[in-house]
Amino acid sequence: MKITSIQALENIAKDVRRGVIEEVYSAQSGHPGGALSCADILTVLYFNQMNINPKDPRAEGRDRLVLSKGHCSPALYAVLARKGYFNANELKKFRKIDSKLQGHPDMNKVPGVDSSSGSLGQGMSIANGMALNSKLESQGYRVYCLLGDGEIEEGQIWEAAMTSSKYKLDNLCVIVDNNNLQIDGSIRDVKALEDIEGKFEKFGFNVLTIDGNDIEALVNAFNAVKTVKGKPSAIIAITKKGKGVSFMENKAEWHGKAPNEEQYKIAMEELK
Repeated sequence: MKITSIQALENIAKDVRRGVIEEVYSAQSGHPGGALSCADILTVLYFNQMNINPKDPRAEGRDRLVLSKGHCSPALYAVLARKGYFNANELKKFRKIDSKLQGHPDMNKVPGVDSSSGSLGQGMSIANGMALNSKLESQGYRVYCLLGDGEIEEGQIWEAAMTSSKYKLDNLCVIVDNNNLQIDGSIRDVKALEDIEGKFEKFGFNVLTIDGNDIEALVNAFNAVKTVKGKPSAIIAITKKGKGVSFMENKAEWHGKAPNEEQYKIAMEELK
């Protein structure tokens, strides 16, 4: 069922963030910063945009999501659990040796995961293949690919971008989670990526830049790109790393660190 209420979507996104904190705290391992920054994006996709059915997770005509920045799996798992693909109690088993919810998504083990991922830079190539198949087989499904801004330092991303443009994959939407931080610090300091919008435009994309933590802006952007014909789309989503947890926001050190018990309690209280 498509949820159209902005307030309802905001509440779901907050619940997803609680799931992220629960997972990483339970495992004492994981990547909370980028998972929190993209929670709104995934919430809008799974609850407002994508043609999917948790009771039939492998339906041929379903829309696809490639989480190219696979280390942010806690957000995807929390969304899938909230959507009903599996019981939310599984989140507490995140990264445990006997759990299907490992640090990077495994499409062979987790219902609702459309592509295994983790090696940065590869997801867009996978998404291209899916989008091209949809066209060749007249399936009609759309493909969404979520990239990290640090990830697009990988050269394969731009090779894939040329392919997206060459084949006029207007059923493909790339989202860049532009939180301006990666594991070693700011994007600018590690490897400056000036004018991300201009880069994608030069590679033949329709480009929108929005506040990626604004639910209504996300809904409007995803609706807009569905009307674009003859070229792929890229949404540059300006987000805040660690969004929703005060002591994690805009802090590179929370890229891959688990909260202790006191921090866990504070985070869960803030996300009520």
